[in-house]
Amino acid sequence: MKALVTGGGGFLGGHIAHMLSVRGDDVTVLGRSKYPKLESAGIRTIQADVRDAQAVADSCRGYDIVYHVAGLPGIWGPRKLYQSINVDGTANVIRACRENRIAKLVHTSTPSVVFGTAQVSGIDESAPYATRFLTHYAAGKAAAEKMVLEANGANLMTVALRPHLIWGPGDPHLIPRVIDRARRKRLIQIGDGRNLVDITYVENAAQAHLLAADALAPGEPPAGKAYFISQGQPVVFWDWLREWLGRINAPPVRKSISFRAAFALGASLELIYRAAMIKREPLMTRFVATQLAKNHYFDISAARKDFGYVPRVSTEVGTDRLVEWILESGLAG
Repeated sequence: MKALVTGGGGFLGGHIAHMLSVRGDDVTVLGRSKYPKLESAGIRTIQADVRDAQAVADSCRGYDIVYHVAGLPGIWGPRKLYQSINVDGTANVIRACRENRIAKLVHTSTPSVVFGTAQVSGIDESAPYATRFLTHYAAGKAAAEKMVLEANGANLMTVALRPHLIWGPGDPHLIPRVIDRARRKRLIQIGDGRNLVDITYVENAAQAHLLAADALAPGEPPAGKAYFISQGQPVVFWDWLREWLGRINAPPVRKSISFRAAFALGASLELIYRAAMIKREPLMTRFVATQLAKNHYFDISAARKDFGYVPRVSTEVGTDRLVEWILESGLAG
């Protein structure tokens, strides 16, 4: 099968491209940069921006399936930027799939589309989209997911996956951020530290994409649906952080602040930063306070049933691999 992976040079996208290549698929990665490591592995690359509708249409010509992983993550920044990449870029991919008669589109979404200000504990895909979002990222991803699912039909079958907190060796986002704050002794526990959170080892997230794609067929359950993806067992988030931070000899997390105080601080800083037009991310935001203090875990029964998703790498094994990578890469300092 000929597959195109948008954002294939990124953390998750790179793993998806590699897995496809290993199993014998003809894989091409679309991204804004060159990716020598992928090319050395025999994976073609195309330099294009998902915001460029014509470039996306030209790039999609001749493929059977598109894995749309490209997107702008983050909790701060101008709404227009998130709109142009995560919403308009997704619209360009859908249009390109239709124009090029591509049969399947697998879209990488996020559980943040249903996560507003209240904690969520074990909900399934019947939960509605949030009515109030604390980040432009979440709002944009919700709009993008809706478009993808509404595009499902006889000529283009679509499915959306919602992997939660992707981590593992090579992670350029969550893990380095946590280590940096810990090293500077700025990692402060928000809330009572007992909140349960879903996490997803990167290889499991990538495998879920391949399984969903393979099961995507006329009349089959995945068509036109969204699915939560995780390890299948939430962790006590602050215990998990302390466990692997301790193994890399990072300073222990000793300080804590209540959720209410952190949320109020985040709200104040957001107002100040917007008024002063400060571009860098505030030290605290309402979204960060909520994510770090409240439950957010999900029922993955539908993914298990509809396309046989099983987390192949356990949290324990994944954490061992993570610690080994941190120590070998010098990230621990």
